[in-house]
Amino acid sequence: MSKPSDNPADPFKKALAEATKTMANDPEMTVTYSVDPAGMNKDGVRLPQVSRRMTRDEVLLARGTADAFALKRKYHNEATSARYAPTGALAREIYDAMETARCEAVGARAMPGTATNIDAKIAWEADRKGYGQITSASEAPLPVAAGYLVRSLATGRDLPKPAQHVMDLWRGFIEEQAGGTLDNLDHVLADQAAFARLARKVISDLGYGDQLGDDPDQDDTEDEAGEEQAEDSPENAGSEEQDSDETEASPEQTQEEQQDQSQAQVTMEDSADMEQGDETELPEGEAPLEPPPPAPHSDADPSYTVYTTDFDEEIRAEDLAEPAELERLRAYLDQQLEPLKGAVSRLANKLQRRLQAQQNRSWLFDLEEGTLDAGRLARVVANPTTPLSFKQEKDTEFRDTCVTLLLDNSGSMRGRPISIAAICADVLARTLERCSVKVEILGFTTRAWKGGQSRERWLAQGRPQQPGRLNDLRHIIYKGADAPWRRARPNLGLMMKEGLLKENIDGEALEWAHRRMLARPEARRILMVISDGAPVDDSTLSVNPASFLEKHLRDVIAMVERKKAVELIAIGIGHDVTRYYNRAVTITDVEQLAGAMTEQLASLFEVDPKKRARALGMRRAG
Repeated sequence: MSKPSDNPADPFKKALAEATKTMANDPEMTVTYSVDPAGMNKDGVRLPQVSRRMTRDEVLLARGTADAFALKRKYHNEATSARYAPTGALAREIYDAMETARCEAVGARAMPGTATNIDAKIAWEADRKGYGQITSASEAPLPVAAGYLVRSLATGRDLPKPAQHVMDLWRGFIEEQAGGTLDNLDHVLADQAAFARLARKVISDLGYGDQLGDDPDQDDTEDEAGEEQAEDSPENAGSEEQDSDETEASPEQTQEEQQDQSQAQVTMEDSADMEQGDETELPEGEAPLEPPPPAPHSDADPSYTVYTTDFDEEIRAEDLAEPAELERLRAYLDQQLEPLKGAVSRLANKLQRRLQAQQNRSWLFDLEEGTLDAGRLARVVANPTTPLSFKQEKDTEFRDTCVTLLLDNSGSMRGRPISIAAICADVLARTLERCSVKVEILGFTTRAWKGGQSRERWLAQGRPQQPGRLNDLRHIIYKGADAPWRRARPNLGLMMKEGLLKENIDGEALEWAHRRMLARPEARRILMVISDGAPVDDSTLSVNPASFLEKHLRDVIAMVERKKAVELIAIGIGHDVTRYYNRAVTITDVEQLAGAMTEQLASLFEVDPKKRARALGMRRAG
């Protein structure tokens, strides 16, 4: 007999797993519990871990997540979803959010108890993402709001306060644009295909019809029409013969038409030649002046386009929050990373010792001029013909140095990654400042989700094709190179501000940081990029080639490495950035970030060229 478990949570976890299988009508489905993010695949579901303490929040979150996954598995057909799924990224997010809300609403009608459980899950997610602190619709994700609205309309239930807040910010816009379509929600809720057609209509009403792709129902109609045409092919053949007979019966008319066409063509060619001749006959001094072409948006790639820069901003961290709020956020950052401070401080001390060891005086001996080398006077006493020996102090390589830390402030960094990145930047800035190395800390994100004012202008101007980058940039200066660390310390708490982290357009951010470094007077410039993924901006990628942002990032990296005015290194958090940067390291756990940063910086300051080459030999950390 197996020994009974001494974990008081095990009976609850076992019961929840069986209930989830029953609700999903899938007895073969696997149910696991993990500290990793919850998720579902074709084999089973992964639920949030429930500890021995079995706190109320843990239990509610696990039950709500289990119910949501079970309902999605029971009422969602992947083939039907794929058939109607839009091709654009933003439209697909709206479509998926509405479909998830449909499954949960259908389940709530059949099993009312699931609605309360899923409310707990929604409340937890909304609190974690800071939806309650959002002040404008541009800061709230539209797909999430659309899903909330569908669930609210279908169930008639009030949402948890943070989720209700997000829905209310967008509700006026959604109902103004798509209210008539959503009136039919009740009639299609139980039919996934009919609901998918309604979701596509809502997406079109909201102004994203260009992301829908081909209409699958239209394709079916065309196929049926093609079959009917194939059946009627004998009649078509007869009509074609009749047309050919008519053509042969009137050769004179055909010749006249051909003559008229040839005359028209000659006339057009003559007029074109005349216009070209008029242009060539203009005196040089009277030639019309053409406006100079606009300056390219990117030095690395002149063909890189930006729809508008009117809404971009380069802003100091202290201008994005009040001093009191920065202090509060900084205190929250310190509290979040209290367990990690000891390890980071030890690594910082290690870095400082290595740098200060290189700052110790080193001398060049046996020179013909300089300071008299008293240690070698014994040779002169022993042999008066021996010339005096002189020495000179050798300058350290890194005194005249500036280091820039460029931090990815995208939404995917939310949580522990951005917290650890902030505290590591803080400690490194303090450490390098003690060693007389200037440090600048920069961040990059966008001002809004899904395009912001740039996209609104693009929509108002008729949606021109290939608009280029279609979002409002936000480049943040947390600490200037000449600012002392103590003055910039509160600024790093801004990274904890909910609603700050949005999209990431890496190429323009890297080019911005590079330009700032080129303006610095230091002889040596080091740029360290910390990111957790490739450039992603749904608004831009939905109306441009899929590789638009990635190609620009590669072009900027190639330019920086070709010019060699700045030493470029990168650290990828859970994402292989070695495919972009020649000198890069990838870490699999955010807690390895501190060690990777200090090791990479220490390696750059290594005096021995062989050791330095080995240290920068782009290995993976962890």
